[in-house]
Amino acid sequence: MWRGENTGRGGLFLAVLGAYHARMRRRTFLGGAAALLAQPPEKIIDTHTHFYDPARPQGVPWPPKDDAVLYRTTLPPRYVAMAAPLGIVGTVVVEASAWVEDNYWILDLAEENPIIVGLVGNLPAGRAEFREHFERLRKRRLFLGIRLNAQAVARGLAEPAVFSDIERLAGANLELDVVGGPAMLADVVRLADRLPGLRIVIDHLPFDWPADPAARDAARAALRELGKRPQVYAKVSNVLRRKAPTSAGFYRAALDDVWDAFGQDRVIYGSNWPVSDLVAPYEAVLNVVREYFAGKGREASEKYFFANSKAAYRWVER
Repeated sequence: MWRGENTGRGGLFLAVLGAYHARMRRRTFLGGAAALLAQPPEKIIDTHTHFYDPARPQGVPWPPKDDAVLYRTTLPPRYVAMAAPLGIVGTVVVEASAWVEDNYWILDLAEENPIIVGLVGNLPAGRAEFREHFERLRKRRLFLGIRLNAQAVARGLAEPAVFSDIERLAGANLELDVVGGPAMLADVVRLADRLPGLRIVIDHLPFDWPADPAARDAARAALRELGKRPQVYAKVSNVLRRKAPTSAGFYRAALDDVWDAFGQDRVIYGSNWPVSDLVAPYEAVLNVVREYFAGKGREASEKYFFANSKAAYRWVER
């Protein structure tokens, strides 16, 4: 009931009427949002999650203990409870741990958790132990490839031992994730041209472009060049920013940069969960890209959320 002069039966009527109109306005707003997100993809593959357990006897090398959000048990049951009601049917795990044995730990975890459709591993390219572990891991059906950071990509172009290990991925029909910032893109162009048979996935797009005009123009030109290489895919997994709106309109220009370069056949969905929890809840992360790709049409949306990830990763049907 409103407080003030209208406290009698007439005031009660006005209060009820006001509440009714408020509900109708909210219902109209939500109805519009629902229409915008109508007919979401029936199946979604999330190509970027991390699983780990600080409670293991050896602990974890990441995240650090002082991270109140991330330093907690983060295993498939927790993910399934959150993501399955949203239409997620599978996830590709990207190994953040530098401990080689954690690649095997994730693959063993996957045997009991069919939500995991593949692993992008973490191996030290260029080091003596790479070949031994690579040969063992490539025999595991859920092992899809490895991830390298910008420094390792640069080393791959300069050091034969590192390049030889990256080349093994192409020979085994496995893929390479690359993670870095805008300055890395020119090196990825060179790597893609030297290994045209290697599928490459660029993690965590869209990037924040450099403030320097020359650096910004160079990075954007490199992104467009990568869009011309059919073996290179763009993982849209870094959309929301801290203390920023959770609507697609706010991010449209940044998303358009990726879309204009890669088109509907080579963009793929990733959440970067649980790191994404530092910015927004999982559902908000999903809804922003769902809203954006819904505007591109049903076919584009289904490719982004499912089909393109299959082409990029060759993940395993569980």
